[in-house]
Amino acid sequence: MSEDKLAAQAARKQQLIAQGELYRVGIVHARANVGYALRPEALLQGVVETAVGFAGHRVESLLAPGGMRLQGAMPYVLTALSFIGRRKLVKPALVLVAVAAVATSWLRRKRQR
Repeated sequence: MSEDKLAAQAARKQQLIAQGELYRVGIVHARANVGYALRPEALLQGVVETAVGFAGHRVESLLAPGGMRLQGAMPYVLTALSFIGRRKLVKPALVLVAVAAVATSWLRRKRQR
């Protein structure tokens, strides 16, 4: 064999060895990611993020007809929640939310009939 062929084979061998090392590192990373993703904290975090995203989308769709966006309303919402928390009005606020939800449900049923 000529020296050019031997040099090409050596280069190809080094390339294959490097690719094998990268593949093995990728396998180790994938196993670590799966191990982390199956921890209870990570699963709970995923569920909470999904629920928050769903709730945010619902609120956004409710605000859309009025021309308001959730990002624009959030400062006002946070101010109101802070006021409610400082004045210890959490229970009355929850009662008001429940009454508003029942009234909204009743009005929707009445309109659909």
